Amino acid sequence: MPEFTDILNALVLFTNFVLVPGIAYGSQLALGALGVTLIYGILRFSNFAHGDVMAFGTMITILATWWLQSKGVSLGPLPTALLALPIGIAGTIFLCLLTDKFVYRYYRSQKSAPVTFVMASLGVMFMVNGIVRFVIGTDDQRFFDGERFIMKAREFKTMTGLNEGLAIKSSQGLTVLITLALVVLLFWFLQKTRSGKAMRAYSDNKDLSLLSGIDPDKVVRITWIIAAALTTIAGVLYGLDKSFKPFTYFQLLLPIFAAAIVGGIGQPIGAVVGGYVIAFSEMMVTYPYKKFVSYLVPENMEPTSLLQLLGTEYKFAVSFVILVIVLLIRPTGIFKGKVL
Repeated sequence: MPEFTDILNALVLFTNFVLVPGIAYGSQLALGALGVTLIYGILRFSNFAHGDVMAFGTMITILATWWLQSKGVSLGPLPTALLALPIGIAGTIFLCLLTDKFVYRYYRSQKSAPVTFVMASLGVMFMVNGIVRFVIGTDDQRFFDGERFIMKAREFKTMTGLNEGLAIKSSQGLTVLITLALVVLLFWFLQKTRSGKAMRAYSDNKDLSLLSGIDPDKVVRITWIIAAALTTIAGVLYGLDKSFKPFTYFQLLLPIFAAAIVGGIGQPIGAVVGGYVIAFSEMMVTYPYKKFVSYLVPENMEPTSLLQLLGTEYKFAVSFVILVIVLLIRPTGIFKGKVL
């Protein structure tokens, strides 16, 4: 039987490399999936430009952050990007409203099929992708400043006397707190405000909502504004936690869509739950369990292999497999969203 300290070391190891990163990553996917599910629920199409719009908003925030830093402006222990975030959100809202006015509105007026909107969003995706790469380049950009850690591994070891240390990054703590606040605010908005109720009515029955006097153009504008804000915040939090690279944000489109569909496309609560399901699935499948198991078994039974089901470079394949399984077995997702 393993000693109690060995069990604690195993738990700290798992928390450090799976639980804490999984919660932070799941929060980022949840915010991104909320944007996807709102657009699908209101505008009835899958926005394939979502990942590159996220990159665009993050790029604007990074440029604003660099400008603020050049002026000597900072938030002390907090990242300067939080000050620049409203600028990034405003830029993304402008981009979304602009593309809606000159691209999607035309197809709505023509009552085009959803596949036409998807093809149009692909065109927007390539356009935005090109703009981002032209402006900020293709290399990794790190823009986190301020205090890096809430808890450092060495301090945790000294405090507890364990062999394993627990490190919690400031970006991870900010991600969880901001996501919690935004989810509560969004659900309050959708349930309690007049505009939120109009959005829900428009999503449930478009024709009946129009007969009730709901302005469809206003509903569309509010949807894009909320989706743009959520997308930008998710992108900035992901960039602060890891780094910014345009191609990475394009790749995030798969787990974000998987999160929205697993939870139930068109269901905001499903997007949140789906984000954490996808995040923990990726983290747990790609984590090497060798050291974790070594703490829990006798020395003569310690594994010689990494005990890793998939390499980290294949983590997006996990999202794809889960997406395929859900579409085959339960297309409406966990919370019975709209069928694709």
